[in-house]
Amino acid sequence: MATFPAAASSSKHHHVAPPTSRARDALVFAAGVAAAVLAILGSASVLAPPGISGIPLVSFPSPGPADGPRTFYDDLDLSYEVDARRRITGWDAKRLAWLRSRGLRRAPERVVMVSGSQPEPCPGEAGDHLLLRFLQNKLDYCRLHGIKLLYNRDVLHPAMTGAWAKIPIVRAAMLAHPDAEWVWWVDSDAALTDMDFSLPLAAARYAGKNFVAYGWPDKIARRSWLGINAGVFLVRNCQWSLDFLDRWARMGPAYPEHDHWGQVVRDKLADKGTDAWCDDQSALVYLLLVSGDREMTLAEKAFVETEYFFMAYWKDVVGNLDGVAARYDAVERRAAAAALRRRHAEREHARYAAARNAAVGEEVPGPAGGGEDGWRRPFVTHFVGCQPCSGGRNPMYSRESCDGGMRRALAFADDQVLRAYGFRHAGPLNESILPLPFDYPAAAHAR
Repeated sequence: MATFPAAASSSKHHHVAPPTSRARDALVFAAGVAAAVLAILGSASVLAPPGISGIPLVSFPSPGPADGPRTFYDDLDLSYEVDARRRITGWDAKRLAWLRSRGLRRAPERVVMVSGSQPEPCPGEAGDHLLLRFLQNKLDYCRLHGIKLLYNRDVLHPAMTGAWAKIPIVRAAMLAHPDAEWVWWVDSDAALTDMDFSLPLAAARYAGKNFVAYGWPDKIARRSWLGINAGVFLVRNCQWSLDFLDRWARMGPAYPEHDHWGQVVRDKLADKGTDAWCDDQSALVYLLLVSGDREMTLAEKAFVETEYFFMAYWKDVVGNLDGVAARYDAVERRAAAAALRRRHAEREHARYAAARNAAVGEEVPGPAGGGEDGWRRPFVTHFVGCQPCSGGRNPMYSRESCDGGMRRALAFADDQVLRAYGFRHAGPLNESILPLPFDYPAAAHAR
């Protein structure tokens, strides 16, 4: 349609009347038919049949399954399911071959975050709203750090429900993303509360390790089922991890020996009391601390993170968030930090995050990503026991502490994101949004 004015102008210069509306419609129709014929014939890569000779046809290759070499995806026995009868073998070689066939290399910082929630609406009051906010939080973090996010609401194995449902989707994500070096599981009730912190995947910190989770050394020492948290973890995309996930899954409710494992973890792990249910976390702790399988033990291929808050227990950190925010603002108000206050595009987040971490690292005590001591932002805040979807929180927590804590942590993270858009919340538990003055936070302090 954009060519008609030019055509009309040309016709005028040559003293030829422009086409009528009906003629113009006929031309458009004829052009569309010709284009469709060319596209159909060209996509099929055939020659012009007799009777249409003289019309030049262009062949458009159709991308699809025939493109590229055959890979493990062509194996008829390949199964995405958690099924002891259909285990995957030789995954490291298969994955490497796939990467090479696509001109890719293994990249230690390439990660896929996986999270999810139940397929049905939440029965708890405001549960769906809270899950939406937790999802938004993960989307924000992944966008800022260039991470893919897979959010799943489907039960991929009918017997593996509840917390056990994460194992089938993590396993399937490994096969669906052979380009990813790590799969990062984050529970639906865990919030990223330091939008500047990046996982140390490119460093040598996790070299030789295939599973990373947060833990507490004192609880690990006495083999407590609370020693390692199963709500947030990294698993390397490799054969060891597939075998590990298979072992973990076989302790779950999808297998007949599930009741047996319930008795085992009750007898072998501390703090279980009379509870003979084999939950996913008890099974994980048993595999890493007790099982006796050297390949699966903590000392061999698993790493328990304690130096930063890879998973902070919410009761330990939520009450400090206001003080943390105040200390970060105080650093940026100083004249030496004027560059950090410059308005900038969101895509420049990584550069400003590195500069901010360097500035606060000199003046705010504690490790980057937060820790047991200090006033740095906690990387991940996990609301264990609050059950925002079901509303069936642990009786040791009040509804006010859970709901208020979640709102406070999510707003704390939101403010870090909203700043690039020129806004922030009016207060820690206030949903109203205020525009930020130029040179914030120095200007806000001056006022």
